Amino acid sequence: MRFRFPRLLGLMLGLGLSAQVLAQAPAFPSKPIKAIVPFAPGSATDQIGRAFAQKMAENLGQPIVVENRAGVNGMLGADAVAKSPADGYTILVGTNSTNAALKSLMKKLPYDQDTAFAPIAYLGSVPLIVGVNNDVPVKTLKELVAMAKSKPGQMTFASASTSQRVSTEMLTSMADISMTHVPYKGGPAAMTDLIGGQVNLFTADFAVMLPQVKAGKVRGLAVTSTQRSKAIPELPTVNEALGLKDYELIAYFALFAPAGTPPEVINRLNRAANAAATDKDILERFAALGFETAPASPEALAQRSKLETAKWAKAIREAKIEAE
Repeated sequence: MRFRFPRLLGLMLGLGLSAQVLAQAPAFPSKPIKAIVPFAPGSATDQIGRAFAQKMAENLGQPIVVENRAGVNGMLGADAVAKSPADGYTILVGTNSTNAALKSLMKKLPYDQDTAFAPIAYLGSVPLIVGVNNDVPVKTLKELVAMAKSKPGQMTFASASTSQRVSTEMLTSMADISMTHVPYKGGPAAMTDLIGGQVNLFTADFAVMLPQVKAGKVRGLAVTSTQRSKAIPELPTVNEALGLKDYELIAYFALFAPAGTPPEVINRLNRAANAAATDKDILERFAALGFETAPASPEALAQRSKLETAKWAKAIREAKIEAE
């Protein structure tokens, strides 16, 4: 007993010290969180990211500060998050651009897309609208295709994200037409030039395109989903408009943290994001934009990311887009 007591006493002291350390460790989050939006202010990613950040902040009890870092189809913002401390205080409002398609669009990324991020939560998805400048003398997508065939390479299209570019490149490939690509850093800037006639066509998410179509500033021709949208049911799908079967492209949004972020931190952020995804204010605000939420676990987002990466690789390959 004489020899066991010191060991027992040491064990008890050690357990006590561990409990004290745990008790002193601040609960997450104990300070403001930074959410990096890798696209320009006013873009769909920005609007949705800010709405979720506000609701999540209410749930978490700490502010979430949104920072826009636009450039290279979202790569600059994604890279900043990938190289941030894995503590949950810097997160990415990711999209199909940053977390699925960039791997196929770029010859080399400054991070490993498959391993650089820890999935947090899926936020939702939106279809896109194919829109043209009002002075383009077409009323339907079929008429646009006929016009483009008569002027190979002369008509222009804008894009400011992967989904915007690939959706149009897929369309031109499947319709066997040639158009000239004009890249932009942000959707709002591309929309300004579409309205002004600097570019002929722009395929963009509802957040950017729908208000301008409703206001009559541009002409909507079709939606990129397989079903017509309740937000603008008069527009046909691309498949309907051109007699196709396999055309579909939607943009999605999700939250990611740097790889290595503790599971308990990921789960706390996931619960806050899922709560926001069922919030009445968010659902009502974005319903008119065709936004559909789908609360799920981090593991479900990880699986979705794998499937989406393969899907976008196929779409980019079939659209004959060369890696840059």
